[in-house]
Amino acid sequence: MTTTTREIHLASRPQGTPVADNFRTVETTLEAPAEGQVLVRNSVLSVDPYMRGRMNDVKSYVPPFALDAPLEGGAVGVVEESASESVPVGTVVQHMAGWREHALLPAGEVRALDTTLAPASAYLGALGMPGLTAYAGLTAIGRLREGETVFVSGAAGAVGSIAGQVAKKLGAAKVVGSAGTAEKVSWLTDELGFDAAFNYRDASVAKQLGAHAPVDVYFDNVGGDHLEAAIFHMADFGRLALCGAIAGYDTTEPLPGPRNMMMAIQKRLTLRGFIVTDHADLAGEFYKTVGPWLASGEVTYRETFVDGLDQTVDAFLGLGTGANVGKMLVRL
Repeated sequence: MTTTTREIHLASRPQGTPVADNFRTVETTLEAPAEGQVLVRNSVLSVDPYMRGRMNDVKSYVPPFALDAPLEGGAVGVVEESASESVPVGTVVQHMAGWREHALLPAGEVRALDTTLAPASAYLGALGMPGLTAYAGLTAIGRLREGETVFVSGAAGAVGSIAGQVAKKLGAAKVVGSAGTAEKVSWLTDELGFDAAFNYRDASVAKQLGAHAPVDVYFDNVGGDHLEAAIFHMADFGRLALCGAIAGYDTTEPLPGPRNMMMAIQKRLTLRGFIVTDHADLAGEFYKTVGPWLASGEVTYRETFVDGLDQTVDAFLGLGTGANVGKMLVRL
């Protein structure tokens, strides 16, 4: 028995900011599962900033997306057909075959989820890759110590919003966040427990961050002027966890580097980039530590949903314009 379904392909490589014409929705037919395979009907798809880099044909920590082939990304769904005893029909699973309505996968490439602990969508955000990224950046990379000051850029996003809350739970004395709207700033301070936050559009980042200096740990999701400002206001022996640089994702020319790198020497700073997949060993610790905080409501999260496969591209493009609060997801 076959299944007719739809998937989104990369039609061309973006030059600068992606546009709708870089993508194409394709109807395809999937065969019934062969031995050891499962057919998953996707229910929620993840779109993430890192996907922009994979649209370029350049060498990186993961291969680029292929042209005229379905894009990939985190997704959760329900097993509709199974030829594997280990993953029966009806199992709610997580996998990396997103950007499509159905996925035919080896049973070993899906992970069964316990939806009694949290909704399936949470495993794409607070309990998934973004949450682990936040935890690894603060602990393994930032080496956060009790009583320190933490600055998080992109703090209203999926990673940043968890990073700020976890920093407080790990003993940070002061957590400061930056975001791009007054609504997001209020969310950070009024609901998430950030000690301070500012709108980076209101004045220079360096000027606004100065009121909260010195900073011991900087969790960088933005790069650009945020990184330069953080270097300027870091404490001696400060640590900078370089997670992302969204300010430069759509540029056609490389952004100028921070103009104050000499301060990294003067202040004996540690700047370290990291990729969450290098820290899979922390997953158990992350679930054990952060899971109960999420279950009790001590750490909270938001999800921004758009509905339907046809809205997936718009959801992805919205990441670059700040259309999301918390995790951006596509509900099928």
